[in-house]
Amino acid sequence: MIDKMKQLWEMKRKMDGIKKELDSLILASEDSLVKVTITGSQEIKSVEIKADLAGLNKAKLEAALAETVNRAVRESQKAAAQKMSALGAIPGLS
Repeated sequence: MIDKMKQLWEMKRKMDGIKKELDSLILASEDSLVKVTITGSQEIKSVEIKADLAGLNKAKLEAALAETVNRAVRESQKAAAQKMSALGAIPGLS
């Protein structure tokens, strides 16, 4: 029982470390219209409109923004999965 508690404590410590890494990891996704910056823990840090708004089609900008945000989220999920895979399984708890 004590060994399992130690394993859980160690896993929590590792997970806290990974969360800190993900919080500080900055990823960006962009196209010709927008740039989205996101952390590894999926917090949007900035959205930049790169085009002149005066002559821009609203629907095109909205579509570009949605696509770019989704791409940024997928990249952050991929980064998180890579970090979490380093934890592996907890021996004796499965």
